[in-house]
Amino acid sequence: MDILYLMILCSVSLAVVFLIIFIVNARRGQFEDDESPAVRILFDDEMKE
Repeated sequence: MDILYLMILCSVSLAVVFLIIFIVNARRGQFEDDESPAVRILFDDEMKE
């Protein structure tokens, strides 16, 4: 039964760490530009010689 408590504690701790990382990156603007990567492939590149 002790291992169950340990596993619950580890999984909740890991979830909190990922939540903090997500919030920090969201505040820094990591997820702001969600349109240009999908549309970038449609534009022609300049010809390089």
